[in-house]
Amino acid sequence: MNKVIIDVKNLVKNYDDFKAVQGLSFEVYENEIFGLLGPNGAGKTTTLEIIETLRQKTSGEVTVDGFSIDKDASAIKRIIGVQLQAAGYYPNLNLVELLELFSGLYGVMVNPMEMLEKVNLQEKAKAKYKALSGGQKQRFSIATTLINSPKIIFLDEPTTGLDPQARRNLWDLITQIRDNGTTVVITTHYMDEAEQLCDRVAFVERGQIIALDTPDQLIDNLIANGFERKKEVKKANLEDVFINLTGKEWREN
Repeated sequence: MNKVIIDVKNLVKNYDDFKAVQGLSFEVYENEIFGLLGPNGAGKTTTLEIIETLRQKTSGEVTVDGFSIDKDASAIKRIIGVQLQAAGYYPNLNLVELLELFSGLYGVMVNPMEMLEKVNLQEKAKAKYKALSGGQKQRFSIATTLINSPKIIFLDEPTTGLDPQARRNLWDLITQIRDNGTTVVITTHYMDEAEQLCDRVAFVERGQIIALDTPDQLIDNLIANGFERKKEVKKANLEDVFINLTGKEWREN
């Protein structure tokens, strides 16, 4: 039996009259990639921020590795890594300086070059953050989530705006992080991404979970209900053609 590392029960978050999250319940297992999927405004980011202890809940219970977000927020902060949005970085510091700054904030010692090697940015060690491409910025932000050797990392739409190469390379990186023993919780708008990456996914709509299972099982359930695609399904898609024609190496612009 897989160990439950995040347990959310009847989570509610109201903003005055607006009900952002309405009785959400789900479990995340240790060492899986778990996807929260849904349209804008469905409550995904609010849910993540509550689990990360960054936002107060209205009601419900959330435990992370056995710690309650009500009583043990500081213990939870020590075992999670949260991906910052781009605005969280000093644009004129180089990557080594930024990693030294963040490790100081976490109160841990890290080898900046080792951290950069994990995300294939060692050659950019002396580059300023603002000089990086979109894909490099995303890889660097993932490196910062790993500074405190967390048990769980949270990635909020990590591949938005990236070209197909950068996106596929980021998928490989996220899978590698999971394979190294870290649980990954991800939100994404890209269904092909969720299908490729996630061990299980939950669909969130209007603050409630409307389906939760493995991608394969959810697809099989739909087909079993008589669903048929209008277009014949091929063994590859246009993105596969793009990658095949242009290569999969890291692009630096």
